[in-house]
Amino acid sequence: MKFTFNNIHFIAFSTILALEIAIAYYLKTGFIRHTVGDFLVVILIYCFLRSFIKTNPLSIAVITLVLSYSVEFLQRTTFLQLLNLDQNKWANLIFGNSFSIQDLVAYTLGVLAVTFIDIKKSNVYKMGGKKN
Repeated sequence: MKFTFNNIHFIAFSTILALEIAIAYYLKTGFIRHTVGDFLVVILIYCFLRSFIKTNPLSIAVITLVLSYSVEFLQRTTFLQLLNLDQNKWANLIFGNSFSIQDLVAYTLGVLAVTFIDIKKSNVYKMGGKKN
């Protein structure tokens, strides 16, 4: 593992962050807000980590999935109440407040998609003689 800046992943992170903010601001319910938002948030986390850490994409994928699953399972507890953040709009938006199996599926599919794309991109660069 090496700490280095990757501008391609950071641009992807920034773009997805803007999209996630737009979804949160303009869409209050529905498939895009809940499912697509969860699919994108793991890609956001993955790209953020890859922006600063150069390592095997599978390692970043596992870290992203463990982090996402951990937050989702925390939603089964009263951790926001314990931190006195249960009435905080931003805490509820970021951490959520209800556990859902569908969220775990969206996280898994998002991580699989971004990892697949990242590995394919890396292989194309390696075959072309360019470095990742």
